[in-house]
Amino acid sequence: MSVTPCETQRMGIRLLPRREHGRIRIMRVISRSTLRAYWTKAGRRDSETPLKAWFRETERADWANAAELRRDFRSASVVGNNRVVFNIAGNKYRLVVRINYPYRVVYIRFVGTHAEYDKIDATEV
Repeated sequence: MSVTPCETQRMGIRLLPRREHGRIRIMRVISRSTLRAYWTKAGRRDSETPLKAWFRETERADWANAAELRRDFRSASVVGNNRVVFNIAGNKYRLVVRINYPYRVVYIRFVGTHAEYDKIDATEV
């Protein structure tokens, strides 16, 4: 049985990766504004470049599971409940995300310093 492009679109199946301003995006990160709000805070300006680098690498990645993520980010910690903790700027900052692997969506759940991270439960944020 063959499926026409219209049927594919109606079923929500994407055959080709999304393009945004000429770039191919595989993973969708929700939301960059959360990162921007963090790096514009007083005393957090040094987090801007590393967070932007993480965002660019993540958006171009194609992770079907945690093992593929760990291939790209060896220092990332998978903590359960589809949560992953990334060390940012040499472990000065922590980024907690929830990943929906089948849909290739990354939800930013927490950005903070190492001390702030120690006060939360990464599996619940």
